[in-house]
Amino acid sequence: MPRLALYALIVCVLAVAAAVVSFVQGNLLGIVWVLLAGLASNMCWYYARRARSAERRSVR
Repeated sequence: MPRLALYALIVCVLAVAAAVVSFVQGNLLGIVWVLLAGLASNMCWYYARRARSAERRSVR
């Protein structure tokens, strides 16, 4: 897994944890954390897929 995808995955996991803590405390700021988690998961997927396609192109 490429480094940027790994960083995005870590940010996604931390944002989900922050959202859970925020909602448990009754704070609606958790909505922002959920949005950040969605953005980070999309970035992780993008960088992982980009690396996979680059690897396939180099094999050919």
